[in-house]
Amino acid sequence: MDKLELRLPPALVAAVFAALMYFAARWLPVGTFDFFGRQWLQWALLGIAFLTGLLAVLRFLRAGTSLNPHHPEYAKKLVTGGIYNYSRNPMYLSLLLLLLAWGLYLGNAFNTLAAALFVAYMNRYQIGPEERTLEASFGSDYRRYCTLVRRWF
Repeated sequence: MDKLELRLPPALVAAVFAALMYFAARWLPVGTFDFFGRQWLQWALLGIAFLTGLLAVLRFLRAGTSLNPHHPEYAKKLVTGGIYNYSRNPMYLSLLLLLLAWGLYLGNAFNTLAAALFVAYMNRYQIGPEERTLEASFGSDYRRYCTLVRRWF
């Protein structure tokens, strides 16, 4: 098994990016924005993030498999149903949606860059190693699943 390059739990990584977004919004003299419906979009993203994360966790619990992001090798089953028909990583997608909602709340366009960096970080240090481990554990079933379902959305 590949040792995960991850040093922090994904929720903590999202919190670090949220803090960076906060400081960027407060300290950058440019990039502020506002538009009609911004608050509604922010709440919609927040609701979708919550629902996505909840459905993902419930699917894992229902399958009786590990939720531990540091040890994908503990996965007893390959979870492919429900929300996992649409995203291979709905828990991480929910964190991204939370960051996007937070960025809308803060109202600084540079926060989209922070959200993109979050995706890059997660792809490199969390998802890539997870995928290698899951492929080693589930072989052709996992490879087939990867061809059918996108990584994020």
